[in-house]
Order: sequence, then C-alpha cells, then structure tokens
Amino acid sequence: MLYNVDGDLVAAEDASVSVRDRGFQYGDAAFETLRAYGGQVFAWAAHYKRLRATCEALSLDHGLTESKLRGRVHGTLAANDLADAYIRLAVTRGVQPGKLAPSDDVDPTVVVVTEPLPRGGVDGERVWDEPATAATVDVERVRHEAVPATAKTHNYLNGVLARIDAGDADEAVLLDSRGRVTEGATSNVFFVDDGVVHTPSLDLDVLPGVTRWAVLELADDLGVPVEEGHYAPADLRSADEVFLTNTTWEVRPVAAYDDTTYSTCKVGARLARAFAEEVEGRHY
Repeated sequence: MLYNVDGDLVAAEDASVSVRDRGFQYGDAAFETLRAYGGQVFAWAAHYKRLRATCEALSLDHGLTESKLRGRVHGTLAANDLADAYIRLAVTRGVQPGKLAPSDDVDPTVVVVTEPLPRGGVDGERVWDEPATAATVDVERVRHEAVPATAKTHNYLNGVLARIDAGDADEAVLLDSRGRVTEGATSNVFFVDDGVVHTPSLDLDVLPGVTRWAVLELADDLGVPVEEGHYAPADLRSADEVFLTNTTWEVRPVAAYDDTTYSTCKVGARLARAFAEEVEGRHY
C-alpha cells in the first residue's frame, strides 16, 4: 500500500510524521473517514464541508483548495489501484517546538491513508459480520463547550475510553451530563418505535455524521417518519429496533443493547437497502 504524506506517495511501512507534530503531541488535528465506491468518494461535498468546519473550529488553515485535497485522495486510490476502499484524510497543524499555543508559521501536515474494502452497493458485501451489540457507558460525552461536538479531531480519547468501558460490546453509547443519549463512540444512534425513526438531535453534543444525514434524506424520500429529539436509554430499550450508522458500517442493526435484545430491524433494513441502491446508482 502507498500512503500520501504531504503530497508524496510513500510505502505504508515507510510513511511517518515527526514526533513533534502537533497532531501527535496534542491531538491538534482534523480528520475525515471516507469511503470510496467504484473509485469515487461517497458524499465528498458533505465530508469536505465537515472537514472545513472542523478546521475553522480549530483555527487551522491547511492552505489547500478543495480540488487539491480531493486530488490527493483520488490520486492515492489510483496509486493503490483501489476502487472500493476505506480512506482517512488527516490534517494536523504540523511540526512546532513544545509549546501549547500554535504559531502562525506552522506548516500543516496532510496525510491520506487508504485500505481496501469489499464492493458496496446492491451486489456488495457488508464490512460487518453480524448485527452489533451496544452498551451504555459511564464515560460521559465531552461537552460542546469543551471540545466542539461538530469538530472531528484527533482528540478521540473520549471514544477510546468509552469503548474500553463498553467491554465486549461492539459499540459504546455515550450520554451527556443530563443522561440523554448522544451518539456511539464511532457512530450515530437510531431507534424505531411504532414505525417512527428517532435519532438524537444536533442541538445535543452529537457529531453530524455524513451517513446519518444520508439516511435521514433517504427516510424522507421513502416517506418514513423521522423525529429528532432528546432520548434516554430507556427509550432505546423499549424500542422495536435500534440501528447504528457510520461511513464504514453504513447501516448496522443492533441485536442487543444493554440487557435488551431485538428480534427485528425491518425499518433499518429498508433504509440499508435504500442506501445500497443509492450507492449502486451513483457509483457503479
């Protein structure tokens, strides 16, 4: 595999950044997880918009145009002869001597990592083997006032600790200080009650997932009623079905949440099928 480090294609085993890079030292960096289908990135515009918002929240100017960033992503895919892939696009503030306040003359580091994934779409293969298990964790979701919820940064310790707390569960469900469900460690949370799809609203400490957005758009197209609101774990436990979304999982049903099990995911499956059809139509 070849990775792209600051515009240069480098063998994966040789790819590196400085130990003085602020992304390594302080988590002072933005990133996006993307997925390519048929050689093109799914929902690039939405991912780029979120990356830009993260960089603005961090006052981080990477100095690259949208077309140049996209070119590096697609160039890395082409160099690895990958049509279907996982992609991580990371932008750090770059190398700087050990002081917390960043300098204006720091040269950002931009890295593109790609790994092969199965074909997506209607005739594709899921990246997960079976429905997920999820658990409510004691680790509290970091407040937006501390670290902007809309920013996808290298400061992922909140999610790491949540996954540790979740034990053997596939996903950790984080609550805010008032006990409201926010999101999974790496996913957005949905549940279905009496045919209505519910998901925590973005006025909570929730990262606006790109797949979350796509699923809500598809639900609207299908006439599936959706409500965004504030929910407690008890709402998920009493639901008919629960599912999770993220870039690599797409739409993944939940088989068990805490001590509750679910025997169906009909609405989730319908939305997963619609997502696959959207990918098929756009990318294959």
